[in-house]
Amino acid sequence: MRYETIPPPPHLAHVIRFFWMMEGEAGYTHHNMADACVEMLFHYRGRFDEIENNGERSSSYTAGLHGATHVLRRYTIDAGFSIFGVYFYPQAIPLLFSLPASELTNVAVELSYLLKSAGIQLEEEIMAASNNRERCSIICRFTEERLAARHTVELPVFSAIRHIIHNKPDTSIADLARQYYLSERQFERQFKQYAGLSPKLFSRIIRFQAAASFYKRDVMSLGSIALECGYYDQSHFISDFKTFSGLHPKQFFSGHSGATDWRE
Repeated sequence: MRYETIPPPPHLAHVIRFFWMMEGEAGYTHHNMADACVEMLFHYRGRFDEIENNGERSSSYTAGLHGATHVLRRYTIDAGFSIFGVYFYPQAIPLLFSLPASELTNVAVELSYLLKSAGIQLEEEIMAASNNRERCSIICRFTEERLAARHTVELPVFSAIRHIIHNKPDTSIADLARQYYLSERQFERQFKQYAGLSPKLFSRIIRFQAAASFYKRDVMSLGSIALECGYYDQSHFISDFKTFSGLHPKQFFSGHSGATDWRE
């Protein structure tokens, strides 16, 4: 399996974290874990099925948007596949789609439903593109046009969201609110509108994602990872990790769970 990322142009780095692509030549089951950010996905070769809680399979979309989520899902395909993804900051939902981010929390929606004819056109352009660099250009143009149409103003809460993502939750919610000149109530309300989650839950998921990123690094104990990521203790780390991944961290870091196949 092949996975790679492409950085966005600097003028869009406040909205797009990165582009990514993944492809494989055999069947694959993907474990979708908790994620504080937003992904737009295009399955330009092959179509995955979602595995429901009862074990049955239902067809997934070929182009869609995933909001921030703490719900675990699994997707599977029995043949080769290619996926192009756009990893957005969560405020991309209100900025690009004119919806509160909270409306898409734990939701995966088809682009054709979300954007109507514009979504269909975007999907057709991505599918017809000859390579992923061209797909990046198409998404950049789409993002520029949507931002320009809405005369976007950079709000302080956007910086707070990015601060938590890039610095792990190293600052209390009260301190963040003061830092961005908002009352705690204002901060919590704006944060949920633009991130889709409460600041506390968002921070917990970011801390979990930071811990998961230690996969395949130099050998570290669970206690060391917990300390590095700011957990109170190892039991707190294990509890959150199981909640947001469905796996004990020992199972995850062993590389034998199937949940890390794309990281190999």
